[in-house]
Amino acid sequence: MQESTRTYLPAAGKDWLLPLYDPMVKLLGGDAARKLLVDEANLQPGQRVLEVGCGTGTLLLMIKRQQRAVEVVGLDPDPKALARARGKSVKSGLSVQFDQGFGDELPYPDESFDRVFSSFMFHHLPADEKSKFLAAVRRVLKTGGSFHMLDFEATGGLHRWLAHLFRNSHQLEDNSKDRVLARMEQSGFRQPERTGSRRMFIGPIAYYRAVK
Repeated sequence: MQESTRTYLPAAGKDWLLPLYDPMVKLLGGDAARKLLVDEANLQPGQRVLEVGCGTGTLLLMIKRQQRAVEVVGLDPDPKALARARGKSVKSGLSVQFDQGFGDELPYPDESFDRVFSSFMFHHLPADEKSKFLAAVRRVLKTGGSFHMLDFEATGGLHRWLAHLFRNSHQLEDNSKDRVLARMEQSGFRQPERTGSRRMFIGPIAYYRAVK
């Protein structure tokens, strides 16, 4: 796919921090949080799965290790993160398709996936792009398919350097439970719900699910 001229926030906030991203996220509990997201999706052999904002591919490789018969696809605008993801995939011997692109312009046909995931990505989007992203996700989901999202909740209390590294404090103000659920419903999803929450060192996170 062609590299876009649009701007984006790199996976680690800064390109030079990318080598530290995976170990830092694991240390702060990100892998454990993602495992709960995958478990909630109840994946079955033969299903086709997309992660939007896949970064370095950790969640998709986690899925593939658990479910070899599930087809997994990842999309991210950051070519450096995708290069790292592809390297991890080759090293692990797991087949994952990684594409470059943006969440509000998903380059896939209608009704292409049984499940779509988003992990620690939604808060990066400007408010005017969040609804476009959700509409695009709904378009590529099969009827009866589900969207599973994990993200930070709107709250304060982070150390300044962690906030700068992992999230945009302005855009977090738009990540309240009510606003997220309202956007899902307005985008045409059925049964949007906040399915759980937990507290990490870098702040509280919430899990969401919605059905096409």
